[in-house]
Amino acid sequence: MDPVPAKIAFSDGSVFTGESFGMKGESVGEAVFNTSLVGYQEIFTDASYNGQMVVMTNPLIGNYGLNPEDEESFRPHVRGVIVREVSRRVSNHRSTVDLGTYLEKYNVVGITGVDTRAITKLLRVEGFLKAVISTEDLDDDSLVAKAKAWEGLEGQDMVKSVTCESAHEWTEGLDGDFDFSDFSQRADGLKIVAFDFGVKYNILRILKGIGFDVHVLPASATKADVDAIKPDGVFLSNGPGDPQGVPYAIETVRSLIGEYPIFGICLGHQLLSLAMGANTYKLKFGHHGGNHPVQNIFTKKVDISVQNHCFCVDEKTLDSDLVEPYYINLNDQSLEGLVHKKLPIFSVQFHPEAAPGPNDFAFLFEQFVTLVREGKPLGECGLLQEH
Repeated sequence: MDPVPAKIAFSDGSVFTGESFGMKGESVGEAVFNTSLVGYQEIFTDASYNGQMVVMTNPLIGNYGLNPEDEESFRPHVRGVIVREVSRRVSNHRSTVDLGTYLEKYNVVGITGVDTRAITKLLRVEGFLKAVISTEDLDDDSLVAKAKAWEGLEGQDMVKSVTCESAHEWTEGLDGDFDFSDFSQRADGLKIVAFDFGVKYNILRILKGIGFDVHVLPASATKADVDAIKPDGVFLSNGPGDPQGVPYAIETVRSLIGEYPIFGICLGHQLLSLAMGANTYKLKFGHHGGNHPVQNIFTKKVDISVQNHCFCVDEKTLDSDLVEPYYINLNDQSLEGLVHKKLPIFSVQFHPEAAPGPNDFAFLFEQFVTLVREGKPLGECGLLQEH
């Protein structure tokens, strides 16, 4: 079969020509680049990418195929996949489908044969750009106009299309590489509510794996819904888009502060910060990849983190009488976590669940167990000087 030509055009006027794989058609979204070398299936199924097209900086993608066990959501949420070369051959005993067939099944467009180094540099210099991938319209001026006309992500609610439809109990544990053997605390007998703003399945697997009774609520759930379950703690998940685009979630989180121990990740961290009066802003090109160094403010230890976010909490707007920074990003000094001084609340901007990426931060889940059991701030639990 002859290759089908495709183009990707950006809102700054740049256009790249390649070949189509996945769904034939047209899609518009915000272009970001991801520097991870492996884990493309987990990346494409991470709901935090809803509304975005992902440029993979690793030049060969798809070589080990995909399988049902590595899904991080009920479907891929990316609006497009941009690669230098999609592998023509799959070689892995766990693989059940190749990348092109998988994307076609879920109506996701892909483009291969483009200069991903040039595109990555473009995004580094220009910052976030709106983009269109098309196999139907190959006119440069028309595609650029479509990219410019798209509304973008700022202020939009990107959570409502990725959250679960109804409350449910999560029962799947973890069979992978996450090691709980050195955990001194387990969560057996403890019940938590996990808000699904686009939660990664591996986070839920870990929470279940360390002993929590996990009850998942949709993003629209209220404090009354939480109270009805009578949990011992609350978890706020990762998710896509602008945190200020989900004011209902901010209000709900605000109502839970002081009522339950809370742990937030990524969008959950941002929503928690907004609920406590801080502001958020959009980064120039975001943090996306499995190699971001962050430093613990209290121990000065540096670990490598997995990140996927476009927005960030403005540290200068935090109420220093109530909260203090937990982690900072060593690449740009942006805030990567916070702890409450008086309440059992903490959050991180990065993804500690290692899917894909390093599992340097397994201990944060153990800290959540202690937080829920003790009902005291991390500092009073004696945990801020550990690890």
